[in-house]
Formats: sequence, C-alpha cells, structure tokens
Amino acid sequence: MIKMTQQGVTVTLLSSLQWLFFIFANTVVVPISVGAAFQLPTETIEMTIRCSFIFTGISCILQAWIGHRYPLLDSHSGLMWGLMINMGISASALGLDFATVGGGIATGILLAGAVTVLLAAFNLIYIIQKVIKPMVISVYIFLLTFQLIFIFFKGMFKITESGTIDLPVSLFSILIVIFVGLLRVKGGKILGNFSILIGIIVGWSLYRIIFPSDLPTASSSGMAFTFFPLGTPNLNIGIIFVSFFAVLLNLTNSFASIQAVADVYKEKVEHSQYRRSIFVTGIFAFITSIFGLVPFTPFTSTIGFLQSTKLFKREPFIISGFLFTLLGIIPPLGRFLGTIPLTIGNAVLFVAYLQLFGTALNSLKGTLFNSETILRLAGPVLAGVSIMNIPPALFGSIPVLLQPFITNGLIMGVIISIVMEKLIDWNKLTNKWEVGQ
Repeated sequence: MIKMTQQGVTVTLLSSLQWLFFIFANTVVVPISVGAAFQLPTETIEMTIRCSFIFTGISCILQAWIGHRYPLLDSHSGLMWGLMINMGISASALGLDFATVGGGIATGILLAGAVTVLLAAFNLIYIIQKVIKPMVISVYIFLLTFQLIFIFFKGMFKITESGTIDLPVSLFSILIVIFVGLLRVKGGKILGNFSILIGIIVGWSLYRIIFPSDLPTASSSGMAFTFFPLGTPNLNIGIIFVSFFAVLLNLTNSFASIQAVADVYKEKVEHSQYRRSIFVTGIFAFITSIFGLVPFTPFTSTIGFLQSTKLFKREPFIISGFLFTLLGIIPPLGRFLGTIPLTIGNAVLFVAYLQLFGTALNSLKGTLFNSETILRLAGPVLAGVSIMNIPPALFGSIPVLLQPFITNGLIMGVIISIVMEKLIDWNKLTNKWEVGQ
C-alpha cells in the first residue's frame, strides 16, 4: 500500500514537472516578442515576463478550480499575440508612436474585458454561441493547427546572421523530433506519457554538451515595475476598435477549447462551464492590459498535449500552476529555465501539437460533405492558410488600420466562416444533394 502511494506521488510530481515545461515553452516567448515589437527597455521586458509567469499560473489554477474545471492551459492568446506584434511593428506606418498604439490597445482590451464579464455575469453568452457555430469552431481549430505548426516548425531551425539555416543545430532539432515521436509511439505507457518531459531534458542536456557556445545566458538586469508599459490608455478610436473586436473574436477559442477537451473526456459541456470560464477570461483581460500582457485564453493546442501524454488528472496541472507562479515570484528559477534553447522547445512542441490535427478532424464527425458543401470547410480554411503564407508587406496598399485583420489568416478564416454560416443554408444544400442522388 505504501509502495503504491509512493509510486502515485512520483507520477504526480513527474506529471506536474512535464506540465510546467509545457506551460513555460508556450508562454516565455510571448512577452519577449511583444516587448521587442514595442521597443521596451530590457528591465521592463523582464517585468512583463515575470508578470506573465505569475498571472498565467494563477489563471490556470482558477480555470481548473472554478472555471471550466479541466486541465487546460490558460495563457496568452495566439490570435491576440500576432495582432499586437503587427500593430507594434506598424506604429510608424500609422504615423503614431509606440505609446499611443499601446495605449489604444490597452483601452480596447479593457473595454472588451468589461463586455466579456458582463456577458458572463448576466448569462448572455448565448449571443456569442449564436454566432460561433460548430463549423466555425472546426475552422478555427484547423487554422490554429496550421498556424502553430508553422511557428514551431520554423522555430526548430536556427538562422545564421547571413540568413541561412545553421545546419548542425537544425539537424539536431530534427533528431529531437524523431526521438520524441518514437518515444510517443514505441515507448510504452510510461515513456510515451512522459515523452515531452524526456525530450526537453535530453535535448537540453545534449545541446549543452554539443553546442555550449550557443546556449542562451540568464538575464542579470534589474526589473523596472510600471503599469501600462505599452502605453497609457487613450481614445484612439481605430486602435481601440481593432483590439476590442479581436478580443471578442478570441472567445471563439474558449468555446473551441472547452468543447474539444470535453470530447477527450467523453463528457458533455455544461452551460455553466462556458459561463464561468468566460468570466475568468474577462477578469484577466483587465489584468493583462494593466501589465502590458497579451490577453489570456484556454489553449485548444493543449488537446494535443493531453492526447500525447495521457495526463488527464487535474492535480498535476494545478500543482504546475503554483510552480509556474513561483517562477515569476522567484527570479533565479525563471532565469534558469530561460536558458532552454528555443530550438529544442519548438522541436518538442512540434511533436506535441501534431495531435491537434486529429482534434480538428474529430470535430467534423457526423458532418456530411458533397461537391457544394465542402466549400463550407475548404473556403475559410484554405483562404486562411493562403493568407498565412503571404508576406504582410504585400498588403501595404490596404488601409493601415485594416492590415492587422487582413494579414491575419486565422482571423480572416474565422470571419469568412461566420459569414458563410449566416448567409448559406448548408443543411438545405446537403439534403438537395442527397435527394438528387
């Protein structure tokens, strides 16, 4: 009995550690890239990193405890991340300084957070559900899969100063992908379930031996604490509208993520789970805007991690939330994990997120397609993927305030899907085709 208890504690601790690495790998790059886009001082970026760790950990705990109540990573929205970086980079083209753009973003997020809280508090989320149909969610998951895989695939390869691939480091990343993939498929229950953790530890250790001169160094700079580091809230209507709309559109991710994880558990989602989760999301929209962070959202991509590791219990996830919060409170811990090579983290996450494609396919179960209704899926998905592969500079002739929307394949694909679901009676077309047969 004691042996079984000790084994259970060991499995829980290892599971918590694997969750910790997963949360870290998905979070650390976001505040760094946003800070770079807005040209923040190094000490301010360190503040946003630490705040990101603290509030990500707290948000994960609250969502698993009183929100949707699933082990589902709650961190910076990929949709909002791309949007904020694009707007920061476009500041000069807008004829505005970084503080004005950042302040407009903060105002938009604050307003969207208030609307989100009100929708949840007064039980009005059915308004959103009328817009976000099951097919819209499927389109969102497909596009999110492609977007993340593109990011992690590119991140596996180190680029030299001359703009070419660093062949030794890049080949090492590919070997890590193969290693983690084989562990997942051939490693049995124990090794397969901990393939992500093993891949990061083995990859990190070998990298230190093979490429010691390429290791990132821990930051030793001081930290400058400030509210609204991107800019004080203002009334720039254009920036506010874009940010406000994007945050509300990001709720698509909440519905998609909660429904997808419920399918993994073979459970039916209760209306109250959506309501509680969206309420927490709205509250943290206020917090993220104050500290210059990208708004939070439940990660649909966690489904791939769950399916790869079989870590279905909440306890390790909640423990990892506490540990991740400590990384922000105790600087040396966060700085130590910050020495993980990004190429290794991206290689391991590439394998973990391959499962997300299966989640996208499973979301289509029971849906019939013919030569006409296939456009319901193919139109928005392929249009979104096409936009993802067009250099943003080619959209320079489009009004600057529209560029953050037009250049974002995920946003455009979801918008196209919403419009198509509203304008076309797909069930009628399906029935017409069946009668014709």
